[in-house]
Amino acid sequence: MTELRLNGKSDDGTHLSLIDNDGNEFSVRISDTLRATVNQPRLSAVPEQESSTISIKDIQRRLRAGELAEELSRENNISIEKIERFSGPILQERIYIIDQAQQVSVRKEGSREPVNLLGVVVSRLAPRNIDLSELSWNTWRHEDGTWTVELHYPNSSGIGIAQWNFDTTRRILSSMDENARWMMGDEPPTRPMATPGLIYSEANHPSLREETPAPTPEVPRLAVIREVPDDEAARDGVVARAKVPSWDEIMFGINPTEEQ
Repeated sequence: MTELRLNGKSDDGTHLSLIDNDGNEFSVRISDTLRATVNQPRLSAVPEQESSTISIKDIQRRLRAGELAEELSRENNISIEKIERFSGPILQERIYIIDQAQQVSVRKEGSREPVNLLGVVVSRLAPRNIDLSELSWNTWRHEDGTWTVELHYPNSSGIGIAQWNFDTTRRILSSMDENARWMMGDEPPTRPMATPGLIYSEANHPSLREETPAPTPEVPRLAVIREVPDDEAARDGVVARAKVPSWDEIMFGINPTEEQ
C-alpha cells in the first residue's frame, strides 16, 4: 500500500492534492462523504470486536458504586460509547441523591428554621471567600443501601475533602471524617468513662497494706526512789530516805540507779 501525504488543496477548493514518496501527485475530490468522515467524532480506542460479557445491569451497578466509564471500558473490553448509553439514568440518580443530601436538616438554632447541609457548608466556607461554583460534589452507593456523599472544596493546602454517610431511608447524615465534623460544627469525641469493676492489685500494693499504728511513747511514771541514807541519817534511825525524781528523769526515763 502506497502512503500518500496531503500536499494542499486545489485553487477552486473542490479537490485535495496528495503526493507519494516518489513525488507523484494525486487528486481526490472533496465529497460530502469525505467531509463527514473527516468531521465525525473521535474513534474509540477500544478494539472493534468486543468480547465483553458484562451485562447492562452490572454496568449500571458499578457506575452507581462510583466506578468510572473509562475503567469499565478498559477492564471489560467494551467501548465507552456503549457504556454511556446506559449511564444516563445512573448519573441522574446520583445527582438526585446529592440534592437530597444537601437538603437534609442538620442543625436547629433556637426558634429559627433548621439549617440544611448545604447551608452549613456555605456558612463555613463563605467567610473564607469560597464561591459555590468552586465546590464539587460526588456520591456513590454501598451494598447496605447507604450512600457516601463527598465534597471537594478549596483550602489552604489545596483541596479539602469532606465525607458523609447518607441513609436515604431515614434521611440521616453522619460525618465520616474530621473535615465533615468541622463543617457540621460537631464537638470532638469525648473520652469514654471508665467502666466500674473490680481492680486486682498485688498483695504488697501500698493500698492493701495494713498500717500498724505507731507505738505510743510511754509516759514516765512519777516514782519514789529510795536511796541509802548517809551516816548521819543512819545514826538518827533512818533506814531509807525517799528521793523525788528530777525533771530530766521524768521526761527521758533516766534511771538514777543506772548512772551509778
